[in-house]
Amino acid sequence: MARYTGPKTRIARKLGEAIYGPDKVLAKKNYAPGQHGLNRRKKTSEYGTQLKEKQKAKYTYGVLESQFRLLFEKAERTKGVTGEVLLQLLESRLDNIVYRLGIAPTRAAARQLVLHKHIVVDGKVVNIASYSVKPGQIVGVRERSKALEVVDNALAGFNHSKYPWLEWDQNSLSGKYLHTPERADIPENIQEQLIVELYSK
Repeated sequence: MARYTGPKTRIARKLGEAIYGPDKVLAKKNYAPGQHGLNRRKKTSEYGTQLKEKQKAKYTYGVLESQFRLLFEKAERTKGVTGEVLLQLLESRLDNIVYRLGIAPTRAAARQLVLHKHIVVDGKVVNIASYSVKPGQIVGVRERSKALEVVDNALAGFNHSKYPWLEWDQNSLSGKYLHTPERADIPENIQEQLIVELYSK
């Protein structure tokens, strides 16, 4: 399936936020990309604001439109606040868990590790980035992949206490998904209620 592989700074400038991490170019050019970006009118419609929030969530978690809609529909069927449940479903994706555990420096790198069969869930290789990790499951690095430089570099100095819903074991290079995170614990700057309003139209 098609996936965005273009300049990340362009997306960050379009959304007005460094969703992929610190961005020097965004800091200098904090306006929309393109020759008219600096002079583009600032006023945005309600629909535009809602759409921007959905795009932000999609690009942040690296999810395609069809996948995102399916997750939203699942969130609607699940007991709880739809917007919060949506973020919890995104957080439980295997590529995101690998990223949160510090095994990879970015979600894109985490996705690649998963696809290349470097990641195991409960001891079994899983190469599906969208795999939904359940509370109690253990996600780790495959035995023969533990010497990978990208993994060593990512883990070096990583603060594993940042996410209270994950428990890290340095000896086995694996982490346990303790429980579904509360909304207050998810650090992403996403106004999920705007996404709910967009899909409710």
